[in-house]
Formats: sequence, structure tokens, C-alpha cells
Amino acid sequence: MTANLVPDELWDRIAPLLPARPARRHRHPGRLPVPDRVALAGIVYVLRKGVAWCDVPSVVVGCSGVTAWRRLRDWTQAGVWPRLHAALLTELRRADLLDLDDCAVDGSHVRALKRGDHVGPSPVDRARPGSKHHLIVDRHGTPLAVTLTGGNRHDVTQLLPLLDAVPPIRGLVGRPRRRPRRVYADRGYDFDKYRRQLWKRGVKPMIARRSVAHGSGLGKVRWVVERAFAWLNQFKHLRIRYEHRADLHQGLLELACSIICLRRLSRSF
Repeated sequence: MTANLVPDELWDRIAPLLPARPARRHRHPGRLPVPDRVALAGIVYVLRKGVAWCDVPSVVVGCSGVTAWRRLRDWTQAGVWPRLHAALLTELRRADLLDLDDCAVDGSHVRALKRGDHVGPSPVDRARPGSKHHLIVDRHGTPLAVTLTGGNRHDVTQLLPLLDAVPPIRGLVGRPRRRPRRVYADRGYDFDKYRRQLWKRGVKPMIARRSVAHGSGLGKVRWVVERAFAWLNQFKHLRIRYEHRADLHQGLLELACSIICLRRLSRSF
């Protein structure tokens, strides 16, 4: 079961990024810790199935849900997930599978079952508590960065933070690439103030105008971000925000983006 949830392609890339465990005492060492790969399988199981941490079948996965949650907490605090995502983006660029000239951005609402940071009244869900996933993808729909805000935050407020969240992507000769040439967005981003700020950053805004008839043609490029949200929703734990802590939900988002990037490199899982 562990090999199915955490194939060799994923484990070989994440193992060097995990923090070293403290040395065990010689005299009273206590119980042996659960192997990191088994704990990662528990995290991926929750991410895919959407079950509660207390409902993780330890007989099937190999560890309890509490152990998996604690490793998720520790690895999130150590910054494992952003480094994993950046490493996979570098591999994609080296393999010529990344097109950074044209990027698309969008946001998606999710209901939040618990209070916490980045939770607010959702305007599309009768002011129930919710959060927003903000995503920027390349021309092929590969996730470049994802952020989490409250459900009452406007999409355009995360346009520049999303651009800043894109890591330096290496893989080719020359300086790392961070900025696209063009950014495609829907009418929710139609503010001249943000257009000017994009131009200052050397990015051409391709944003649909409000009060203009449909048919601008931007949808031919922008649809990939909608498909990327569909890929994220395949991870059932991300359809609804169950985590009270925003950093843990953000970590699961980045892990899901890393798995999507890995699928572009390998179709093994």
C-alpha cells in the first residue's frame, strides 16, 4: 500500500528534503519511530481520500492518522513542500515541458468547516465560512504557485502576491525564470491599477474587460487554469477546508501541486 501511495518517483525526490531526525538515546531508546515513507503515505492517503485524520486505517497505511498529521506539521514548518514544488518545476523546465511565456490566474471558493486563519464569509455561499484557493499556471496548466486567503478576499488582491510566489525556476542556462511575458485573467481582475503594476514588472496583462460582450478569445488560453482546479479537486481533502491551521492546508495544496507536476514527468501514478 505504501508503494502505491508513495511511488519511487515521488519518494526519491522528497527524501533528500526531509529534515534529519534527532539521534536516539542509547540507554532508553523507546519505541522505534514510524518510517518517513510510511508517514508520507498516510498524508497522501488523507489528501486523496478526504477522510479525517482519526479515520486513517493504520492496518492498511502502516501508521496512525495522528502520526501522519504530526509529520505533516513538522515538514510544513521545515518548508519541505515549497522546495519540492520548486525542484519539480526545475525538472519540467529542463525537460522542455514548461511554457512560462503565457500564464493564467484564477481563484476558487471552498467551504471551511472550522474557524482559523484565512477564513471569511463567502459571498457565493450565503456568507458561510470559507476560503479561497488562488492559482497561477503556465500555458499547459502546470501549477506554478498557489495561495490561500479568506473567502471574502477579492481575486485581484492576490494577483501580485501570486506572481511573487512563483519560485525561481532553473533548469536552463542563464538566470532563473520567475516572470511570465503575459498573464491571462477573467473580468474579475479588470482594474487599471493592477494593469499598470503588471506593466511595471515587465508583464503584459491580458485581462478581459467588464461590460464588454463575450468573445474576446482569451478563453482559448485561460481555460487551462480551470482544468488545473479540476486536477486539484481530485484530491478530495482539498474540496472542503478541514484544517484549522492555514499553514497545514497550504502545505497540502503545495503537495498536491507537486504531485500534479510529477504526473507531467511520469505517468506512473
